[in-house]
Amino acid sequence: MKFIYNDGGRSQAGYKGHTGDCVCRSICIATGKSYKEVYSFLAEMNSKEKKKDGKVNPKTAAKGINVKKKWFKDYMKELGFEWVITMRIGDGCKVHLHEDEIPAGVIVVRLSKHYSTVIDRVIHDTHDPSREGKRCVYGYWRLRAQ
Repeated sequence: MKFIYNDGGRSQAGYKGHTGDCVCRSICIATGKSYKEVYSFLAEMNSKEKKKDGKVNPKTAAKGINVKKKWFKDYMKELGFEWVITMRIGDGCKVHLHEDEIPAGVIVVRLSKHYSTVIDRVIHDTHDPSREGKRCVYGYWRLRAQ
């Protein structure tokens, strides 16, 4: 697949270096929303979650977001996305991050330990996560036609 470097507006927002903010970056790229707006929302919601030991998560979106939480799914739906599952437990990988297996349009793909945006079968991210078209796609958020 083709790849275009895109940090989702992170550097323009004044953030430096690399961090675990792929969920935030992917949403920004897919929606055109500002990095600060999306980051602030994700960080706020993340800070409301409790860890297994009862402690509260830090107010950050830079160390990963639990994308399985209801609040996250609701947020994506509010942004105009719908979830498409491509892999179930025990089924094995059916869809890879490959241009022949990914639909056209704006999608945010869920990969192992990573989220990335694909726009019309072109990856927009800070690196190419495709593993030469062999990376398994667990599912994706597809932007509904407006």
